[in-house]
Amino acid sequence: MNKPIVDITGASSGIGLATAKRLASEGYALILNARRQDRLDEIARVLHQEYGAQCLVQCFDVRVRAEVEKAIASLPEEWRNIDVLVNNAGLAMGMSSIEEGNIDDWEVMIDTNIKGLLYMTRTILPIMIANNKGHIVNIGSIAGKETYPNGNVYCATKTAVDALNKSMRIDLVKYPIKVTAVNPGAVETEFSVVRFKGDIERANKVYEGFENLIGEDVADAISYVISRPPHVNINDLIIMPVAQAQAGIIHRKA
Repeated sequence: MNKPIVDITGASSGIGLATAKRLASEGYALILNARRQDRLDEIARVLHQEYGAQCLVQCFDVRVRAEVEKAIASLPEEWRNIDVLVNNAGLAMGMSSIEEGNIDDWEVMIDTNIKGLLYMTRTILPIMIANNKGHIVNIGSIAGKETYPNGNVYCATKTAVDALNKSMRIDLVKYPIKVTAVNPGAVETEFSVVRFKGDIERANKVYEGFENLIGEDVADAISYVISRPPHVNINDLIIMPVAQAQAGIIHRKA
């Protein structure tokens, strides 16, 4: 494989899909991971047709350690030398006060946002260490920098990602492997639909009255950070809509 290889988790929608499209247009080879095989197959087909992109589809759940390990172990030889891992898979579920929280929702968020990121990172790192190069891009959130009402466990998971970004950078600097955090504010994707469990009307209200970010805005940031020269690392990037001052504070037009 002559092209740099990027592994993107959560590649079937939202930020992951926008990133796949952007990087395909720039000539990267892509390993596309998500849980929906049909969507991944169609995305790979379109990216190849539109950009001539080389794509490898891997359908598995990042929450399941055995599936992660099996998928990476089964990579064809020409796809093994992963240059960039984009840990994008993540979600919020529910928006209840802590005393009313759904513990099943908590576990899904913890398993996806923290453990899934760790499983992917730990499984791919030996490849990067052997190659003496690599770049891990962790998609965090403004919720990892600030908390907001009823954000509790989701904010906690993204705060954990923020801590992992810092500690990974310390641990991996000796190899040297880059670690970058990209922390978006309000991005209109399937995020709120998932959070509110399919309630489209409630999800749409999240983005009413202001110009939110879209997946392409975050993909643009990811493209920028991974294209820096070898001696340059973007440690931590926060990207917000102009109308959003901080988590939970958005100026909406009347």
